[in-house]
Amino acid sequence: MPVSHGHPRRWLILGVICLAQLTVLLDNTVLNVAIPSLTRELRATTSDIQWMINAYSLVQSGLLLTAGSAADRYGRKKMLLTGLALFGAGSLVAGLADSTGRLVAARAGMGIGGALLLTTTLAVAMQIFAPEEQPKAIGVWSAVNALGFAGGPLIGGFVLDHFWWGAIFLINLPVVALALAAVAALVPESRNPRGDRPDLPGALLSTIGMATLVYAIISGPGHGWTSARVLATAAVAVLVLAAFAWWESRAGEPMLDLYFFRDRRFTGAVAGAVLITFGMGGALFLLTQHLQSVLGYGPLEAGLRTAPLALTVVLLNFTGVSAKWAARLGTPVSIALGMALMAAGLVAIAETGGHGYAGTLLGLLLIGAGCAVANPAMAHAIMSAIPPEKAGVGAGINGTLAEFGNGLGVAVLGAVLSSTVASGKSLADGLGTGQLVGAAAVLLGGLLAAGLLRRAERVPA
Repeated sequence: MPVSHGHPRRWLILGVICLAQLTVLLDNTVLNVAIPSLTRELRATTSDIQWMINAYSLVQSGLLLTAGSAADRYGRKKMLLTGLALFGAGSLVAGLADSTGRLVAARAGMGIGGALLLTTTLAVAMQIFAPEEQPKAIGVWSAVNALGFAGGPLIGGFVLDHFWWGAIFLINLPVVALALAAVAALVPESRNPRGDRPDLPGALLSTIGMATLVYAIISGPGHGWTSARVLATAAVAVLVLAAFAWWESRAGEPMLDLYFFRDRRFTGAVAGAVLITFGMGGALFLLTQHLQSVLGYGPLEAGLRTAPLALTVVLLNFTGVSAKWAARLGTPVSIALGMALMAAGLVAIAETGGHGYAGTLLGLLLIGAGCAVANPAMAHAIMSAIPPEKAGVGAGINGTLAEFGNGLGVAVLGAVLSSTVASGKSLADGLGTGQLVGAAAVLLGGLLAAGLLRRAERVPA
């Protein structure tokens, strides 16, 4: 049950769960810098590399809703400990893998642990903080996301300069051990007091549906959006997700109550979350290529030059500045302002072209400021529209939207880049066009979410 006045050790507990979350987030990006080493030492093919990356994301995105539901039913602390144990075991197997097949299997196991961790950390944060402190707590939680984004390439590059590729996984082990001990000692148990029966058909359908949908999105750029593989996978995803919605609308104790979508706060936040992650995920994917292929920086230099974005988010959220802005402006205005700043940052990067780092730095600072304001407000809007006893499902929805939007953004803006370059434009022009499309999506998301949330505030619950 949520604590009415906040848990007495809530900030210490938040630090513990953020440590667990950071381990997962770092692993999302750290593998990218190890690709040359894996290709050389494991003789991995391009297909092998794709599966090493995709096995993790497919399993994690497919299981987020199910993981959140399991946390609500069986206990969020239990699922947090289980997630840490699975993630640690997968990291050990991955670090000692001597074949591509074993590494792919280990990454899939880590994806299961990652799904449990990403849902339970946010759900626990919602349980231990009083409503008036939840926006600041979610701001800190969001800042850790940005820290993971920036830290992965830097840590990976440092480790690979001094050790063999397996060390990028084995460094997870001491962090996991510390987090396990801290969670066991400090985090209170919480669960849905009703103890709903497990919705096994819903869990199966959501897992298959989301995994196949993400696979179709990932496969699109490589195999062609009109290829038989992509079209067939997308068709399966649509059919399975339709079956999931049909089942959830009729189940006595559904995993995802479709009644949530009648709440305009929820639908507004959901629409904005998809568009913000679409624009940002794709645009940041292009940013890496912009720094390396257009401005000529090496991988480690490029990683260092993206750090101002994450540092801005961390500074504004850890100091509570963004939470104060959000409280003063209100959720709709905060989301609109934050996403307008992010769109302006993307435009600044697009207009820079190949003319140096100054314009890119300005864009990164604007994006960071926008993220610091908009992301926590969006996550809080989603979580506050869902009953506290369903906090795990709410966190699963939030994570699923992020995975879906990010994957779609990388695929679509990557396609914009390819088509622009194929039409005879330069790589810099193609990257700029992609960034502008991302900016339009982010701005549209901000206006749409703000409009729906403003209308929701005017209508009695």
